[in-house]
Amino acid sequence: MSEALGLTKALQDAIAEAEELIANAPFIKSEADRLEGYDYLAGRIRMAMQTAFDYDLDHPLFINPTHQFSRQGLDNPDAIYFNAYLREGVEYVVRGRRGTSADLSFQVMGGAYSADSAATSLMAFDDRELELDADGGFEFTYVAEPGAKTLIVREVFNDWETEERGTLWIERPDTAGRPRKPLTRELLAKKYDVAARSLVGSIQTWFAFPQFFQYKEPVNTLTVPKATPGGLSSQFSSIGHYELADDEAMVVTVPRCDDCSYQAIQVGSDWYASTDYEGHQTSLTKAQAQVDPDGAMRFVISSRPPYDGKPVANWLETTHHPTGPMMLRWQRLERDLTAADGPQVEVVKLADVPSRLPDTRPLTDEEYAARIAARQRAVARRMIS
Repeated sequence: MSEALGLTKALQDAIAEAEELIANAPFIKSEADRLEGYDYLAGRIRMAMQTAFDYDLDHPLFINPTHQFSRQGLDNPDAIYFNAYLREGVEYVVRGRRGTSADLSFQVMGGAYSADSAATSLMAFDDRELELDADGGFEFTYVAEPGAKTLIVREVFNDWETEERGTLWIERPDTAGRPRKPLTRELLAKKYDVAARSLVGSIQTWFAFPQFFQYKEPVNTLTVPKATPGGLSSQFSSIGHYELADDEAMVVTVPRCDDCSYQAIQVGSDWYASTDYEGHQTSLTKAQAQVDPDGAMRFVISSRPPYDGKPVANWLETTHHPTGPMMLRWQRLERDLTAADGPQVEVVKLADVPSRLPDTRPLTDEEYAARIAARQRAVARRMIS
């Protein structure tokens, strides 16, 4: 074995183990599922390498491990995620400029998600607790408390067309101005080992995670909104999972909430990841959705266009996944939600959908294509790879 091969051996073994996990996933029903799994694997490899090689505890930075090419944990299509790794007892300075997104939130996590347990939230707040200058600039200092491992920042967009990203960075005052440590064989071996463990661990984690939450609920139901477990202080969510035949649809009716800056719904895949939210309408925010005269949004989840073979504004495409998770989110809430704020669910035959949408007209193919084009432009403008 060459010296170079020895350095990467742990990662090579981990990739082979991860491929075995993907190829034998219990929910694979078709070759399309398996191919999607291999695409998912590429994102997991990408994430593992990024988290292992980009971070430096002496010189912290925000990395973006979850995006349209690296999906995990039923990632929110409306969010940009940033992670910075922390060392206990160290002082950090976070600086930035507030964009115009619907929500900018910060959360300190202890430990990490695993196949056996969820990470612990040690602190969570949003930008309402920051002092912003006239240009939206902010700065705050944080000394990592015992158990603190990661600072997570979420920038969430309700209106993809108009809301703009801000800027954000983090530094350690005690190491600013010093160069990074020089590369050594031992350091690289450690990074490859971290990537190997991260790769296999992330796949095992997200296989197990939905069993703690979504898949404990009866199929084709959604829960009463409640504070997201381990999540942000101002976020509520409703969760569930669907199972629909090709000639069936689910109609989800939920009141539009004006007591939050962000409200949305999404469907995902059995890989517990978002599906293609650029080329398909697999998620909608309250800014993107049609609101009926009674103040409710009526979403239709189905594989095929639900209105006599035509799409509608509030169609959520399953992208031919007969099963998958669902989630509704409310963020930056000004009050707690009750059952009356939550969704109602009805499964009907696809042919019966028009009768459930009295205030909805079908869209032409050109109108729906324009909606998709707008999504593609917004993702290209907003997301980072």
